[in-house]
Amino acid sequence: MIQKLKQLYQTKKEIINYLIFGLLTTIVNYIVFFLLLLLFKQIPTVISNTIAWFISLLFAYFTNRRWVFQSQAKGLKAILIEFWWFLIARIFSLFIDNLIVYLGIDRWHQNELLVKLVSQILIVILNYLFSKWIFKSKKAPK
Repeated sequence: MIQKLKQLYQTKKEIINYLIFGLLTTIVNYIVFFLLLLLFKQIPTVISNTIAWFISLLFAYFTNRRWVFQSQAKGLKAILIEFWWFLIARIFSLFIDNLIVYLGIDRWHQNELLVKLVSQILIVILNYLFSKWIFKSKKAPK
């Protein structure tokens, strides 16, 4: 059984690592988001979500770069370009995330936990596709 799990991990390493670190990124996002909601009730949900997004963005970049996609970008310029594309992709997904949070919580008055969960599932899928291109693309400097 353990040998089969090891074999599965070796064949699907990138996806499994992405799911593990995606889950950890989501946990970071959730914790920051709900701490801000609890501690600073006067802050709008979209602002709390944006702050949570930024902190989880930094966590995601470093974990994806190192452990998921094992980026080969070397030198400050190459790393900054890689981070720039990562940032642009995540800003797009932030827009989608904030739209879902705003509509689901503020406009339609749905459960915050459920709305955030649905949003994060969609965002994890979208971010995987973007990250796969950013960290592996022949167009991105290595």
